[in-house]
Amino acid sequence: MDILRRVNRRKRRPRRVQLLVPLLLLLWIGMGVFEASRPMPEGLAVSQPWRPATEVQLLLDQTWQNPSGERISDQQIFDQALTMIAEARELIVLDMFLFNDFAGQDSFRPLSSELTQALITARQRRAPPEVVLITDPFNTLYGGVPNTQLERLRQAGVKVVMTPVHELPASNPLWSALWSLCCRFIGNDMAGGWLPNPVGDGKVTLRSYLHLANFRANHRKTLITDAGDHWTALVTSANPHDASSRHANQALRFSGPAALDLLQTEQAVGRLGRIDTRHWPQPPTAAPVDSDAELRVLTEGAIRDALLELVNSAAEGDRLDMEVFYLSHRPLIDALIAARERGVVIRALLDPNRDAFGREKNGIPNRQAGWDLYRAGIPVRWCNTHGEQCHRKWIRLDRSDGRSELISGSANFTRRNLDNLNLETDVQLVAAQDHPALQQARTAFDRLWGNAEGVEYSLPYSAFADHNVARYGLYRLMEATGLSTF
Repeated sequence: MDILRRVNRRKRRPRRVQLLVPLLLLLWIGMGVFEASRPMPEGLAVSQPWRPATEVQLLLDQTWQNPSGERISDQQIFDQALTMIAEARELIVLDMFLFNDFAGQDSFRPLSSELTQALITARQRRAPPEVVLITDPFNTLYGGVPNTQLERLRQAGVKVVMTPVHELPASNPLWSALWSLCCRFIGNDMAGGWLPNPVGDGKVTLRSYLHLANFRANHRKTLITDAGDHWTALVTSANPHDASSRHANQALRFSGPAALDLLQTEQAVGRLGRIDTRHWPQPPTAAPVDSDAELRVLTEGAIRDALLELVNSAAEGDRLDMEVFYLSHRPLIDALIAARERGVVIRALLDPNRDAFGREKNGIPNRQAGWDLYRAGIPVRWCNTHGEQCHRKWIRLDRSDGRSELISGSANFTRRNLDNLNLETDVQLVAAQDHPALQQARTAFDRLWGNAEGVEYSLPYSAFADHNVARYGLYRLMEATGLSTF
């Protein structure tokens, strides 16, 4: 009898193991569906009302190499940001994705320390303004490394808000499901670990790597300040990140009710970070715009909707120019190809996805997306980078009726940036084609496309063409599943 019992127990154990495997698999799938289907928190993914385009200014950063090989950087964006901070009286709100000096040994400019000092100086005034910095937990590698700039700001009385990105939908649900089941509640340690730091010297913990693989991010890049009697805002593609200081970037600065619309979108992120924003001013009630130039603030999925509406509305005789760091979003690529078939003249200037802070990348996704455009007859050129990145994210449509539209901001043209996963902010400007900001945008693009003044700003499609079918398949898989950094 004892022998029979032991035999029966041995038979039951394999059955339990066999049942455990599908149960864990079912739990993994269920958690993945849950993480991917999280709704965006309240106040995100919004399209603010159209407002008069007040004091709109286009700011550009550009690095190039002259014929003698000298690298030259012309920068406007953070110079303007520092001026805005110096003029603020009551409130300064920044939302910046990267705010650190990681991998910045060979930087052109110490942007993070410059911005830190400007904010500390503002806090040291006799009547200091309230200063709020909203940023992403990547700036401490998710609690794995110290960030000197953020600590200095806290000590000066700046409210530093680490965005709780775990409350956002999962952009990499296959991993985020496992993360939520096994690792999310394990603490991290800034004292160091045993793995190489991916962004600098020293060692980091395994948990920093595991957290990084979720690829959730607050990718916004905004600044709102008052100057006593009016509000001014900046929406940009640029980060106060030392190693990014040579990147090509763009920004729109504007004032008036739209600046308060932008502040309202940041209140939603502030609430996520558990700070009290109820005393911040609210935008005025929307009214019909009596102006030849108007703009609106867009966040998250509203950016995607505006992009698709812009491209899908383009007609024969219209001209569309785009310059973007990452292009991979399939509905947008399909819309561009369809617009080309309708007779829209399109030019695409793309980063070759070669350089990443001293490391060489494999060209995914831009070389594969560029192949799609090239096969459809859309002219493609590559930014001629030399270690820096062509980090702009903007598109401009010049209509045959004399009007133009520009969408510009933080959002790359990817699934992660456009489909309600990352936090993003863009601005849409609509005006006559001779509006100064639109004229400047057109001139800047033409200069790069045509290699003006004998400078090789851009290269022909053949310079980085990649028609490898396996890499193309890998790009499509990475875009669809979120198993990617773009």
